[in-house]
Amino acid sequence: MPQEPTGRSITARLDRLPLTRWHWTLIVVVGLGSFFDLYEVFLGGVLGAVLTDEWHLSTNEKSLVIASAFAGMFVGAIALGIAADRLGRRRMFLINLGLYSLFSLLTAFAPNLEVFLLLRFLGGLALGAELTLVDTYLSEFMPRHVRGRCIAWAYTIGFCGVPVAAFLGGRFVADEHLLIDGWRWLLVFGAIGALIVWILRARLPESPRWLLAQGHPDQAEAVVTAVEQAAAVRGPLPPVQDTPDEPVTRITLAQMFGEPYRRRTVMLWVFQILQTVGYYGFGSLAPVVLGAKGFDVVQSLGYAALSFLGYPIGSALSVPIIERIERKWLIVGSALVMAVTGLMFGYARDAALIVTAGFLLTCASNVFSNAFHTYQAEIFPTGIRSSAISVAYSLSRATSAVLPFVALNALDHLGAGTVFTGSAVILVILCLDVAVLGPRSTGHRLETTERPAPHPGGTSPASEDPAPSSG
Repeated sequence: MPQEPTGRSITARLDRLPLTRWHWTLIVVVGLGSFFDLYEVFLGGVLGAVLTDEWHLSTNEKSLVIASAFAGMFVGAIALGIAADRLGRRRMFLINLGLYSLFSLLTAFAPNLEVFLLLRFLGGLALGAELTLVDTYLSEFMPRHVRGRCIAWAYTIGFCGVPVAAFLGGRFVADEHLLIDGWRWLLVFGAIGALIVWILRARLPESPRWLLAQGHPDQAEAVVTAVEQAAAVRGPLPPVQDTPDEPVTRITLAQMFGEPYRRRTVMLWVFQILQTVGYYGFGSLAPVVLGAKGFDVVQSLGYAALSFLGYPIGSALSVPIIERIERKWLIVGSALVMAVTGLMFGYARDAALIVTAGFLLTCASNVFSNAFHTYQAEIFPTGIRSSAISVAYSLSRATSAVLPFVALNALDHLGAGTVFTGSAVILVILCLDVAVLGPRSTGHRLETTERPAPHPGGTSPASEDPAPSSG
């Protein structure tokens, strides 16, 4: 009679696999879904710039256009993120994209500002947990020695959505196309694309780590066996490493506030509140900031689009270094670069310098983003991984919802330079938060987070489990 699969057999078998076509298919399908989340996030700035003239918006109404989707994402990140730990990663992947596609299509035909804001809120709610689901799902499938690289590649695909939003905005906003306003087509494209990815995601397997934590070892065994069979096409598989038994236990959400997870929970909450200002603040407000510098809407979207090319390029640049530099220090270093280049962007007046500073800022931003998305998925155990990082991530969405009201009023009264000076100060505080409270994580087994050691002198379990070479 075959032995019942355990945490040891399941997780060690996944971690020892080489990177195969099966893994790459997973990365592409998951990454395509993140494309629409990121497209949607940065579309807010495009729509804010366009609808100011179209609907004669006041500063506060323009802030609402940008903030409405973020407010929905705040609610969705908590609700759908917690649901993913209860109902499964795959199921929530399908629910969030399906609802987003519906609400994005409805928003395209919104007759006035009030209906537009409501539908943008609902679309944001649907997408709220998308990125944390990406982090959770890929971290639970990818071999540990290439986990960071795999997540970075998925986000490289996803971040192509940022310049696409800006380029499409510059192309479509000025005229009517097929009898409807050009900006409405930006929402239709998002709806149709998300539906296509929903169809692709319907074939995804459930996370075996989640199945095991829910007490379904036979289903977990079936998934891992299928992955091994796909990997074995390339030749004999590496032997399973002799690792200590790993606990397979249900963990309650309340445990992330107790020992031994409290310190990292506090670190991540503070981090998520602060990172929004430096990261999403630029992307969502750049077209508006450029307008404040005296450029018209088409020029602003064109310059923003050129700057936004740094998002996928920076994401790709993170791939060769993300396994070679400890995640927490990669986060700190890239955040400092963001602070410096943000100051350059804020004070620049020359178009070439503005685009250069924006491009360098977005490149650094996505080294930062890929590092922290990988990092947050590695510091909590399977039973609360999605819940813990989604609740923390929701705080970034709440900050993003408030940010336009603060930033746009500051922009009107104090200027872009002062806005980006404040952003730089906040990024420095973020660096101190991660440097002091953040554990090391690069290359360690996800299951070591089930029983992390205390942090005397800034050490962590990961320091006892050094990362293997990424090859």
